[in-house]
Amino acid sequence: MPAMTIGQVAKHAGVGVETVRFYERTGLLDAPPRRASGYRQYAPDVVRRIQFIQRAKDLGFSLREISELLSLRVAPDTTCAEVKQRAEAKIADIEAKLSDLQRMQEALVHLAAACSGSGPTSHCPILDALESQEATVHAWPGIARRGNYAYHI
Repeated sequence: MPAMTIGQVAKHAGVGVETVRFYERTGLLDAPPRRASGYRQYAPDVVRRIQFIQRAKDLGFSLREISELLSLRVAPDTTCAEVKQRAEAKIADIEAKLSDLQRMQEALVHLAAACSGSGPTSHCPILDALESQEATVHAWPGIARRGNYAYHI
């Protein structure tokens, strides 16, 4: 297959042109050579690389992690065990996020059940819990905040 334009690459990869440019800026794609006219000339294998990036993103890998996976792919001394270790680390990360989401759901269910849905907002137990550390501790037993994350205690 001959060299492709950025529009052709984007179309075949199922992404937008700006996504291709973004991947170039972040180093996930090498900058392609340019024609005399200034247009980028992409090799057909760029489409596969973009699809790899998209599938890895769909599995929850960050762009930094995807860059590392791409590097592992071409490193001659890399073993499958190293790649598996990255996948298992991502699984653990996802499990932790799921656990946090479950705790958030339980806390919100508890708060919603405590609210009658009537009366002025000045007496709303949900807003009171969000506003006050004391109310939060009572409304969300077992949930504490540290930074931007909720932790089960």
